[in-house]
Amino acid sequence: MNRGISFVLVPLVALLAGGAGVLYARKEAPVAAASPVQSAALAKLLALELPDTKGVKQPLAQWKGKVLVVNFWATWCPPCRKEIPAFSAMSQKYADKGVQFVGISIDTEKNVSNFQAAQKVSYPLVIASPAVVQLTEELGNASQGLPFTLIIDKNGAISQIKLGALSEDELDRKLAGLSQPR
Repeated sequence: MNRGISFVLVPLVALLAGGAGVLYARKEAPVAAASPVQSAALAKLLALELPDTKGVKQPLAQWKGKVLVVNFWATWCPPCRKEIPAFSAMSQKYADKGVQFVGISIDTEKNVSNFQAAQKVSYPLVIASPAVVQLTEELGNASQGLPFTLIIDKNGAISQIKLGALSEDELDRKLAGLSQPR
């Protein structure tokens, strides 16, 4: 093969393969039905009443019937802090479309309150003990890492589980689909 053709062909094939990989990665994988363990853990989660930054208990069940984005996070977690501005923007964008965000912080009330004041988070932040993180293991977070996000559809079924930061584009696509009238 001519060296000049090879010089052009190899990078072109690599570029096409990379583009295909990006498109494949952006494609949403179908969500399997929740296992009995996940269903039980989700019921436990939605039965929780956790204090907000003012100490007022917030029952997660109050948002039943809405698409619910539940984000487990902490002020000491850099990827958590990084994704919160996008979550705030999406919370405002979808507020009138039946979507509710809630941040469950594994932190102190003081740290969360200071963070909320500095960042102007547009959705409720509640505080949970580290024991609540153990519940995330039953929901699919085997490493009990943060951030960990669940998206629950209007019918109360788990629609997406994400360990690690959730991009604004990925979140927007998912919420656009879930917030459509059916």
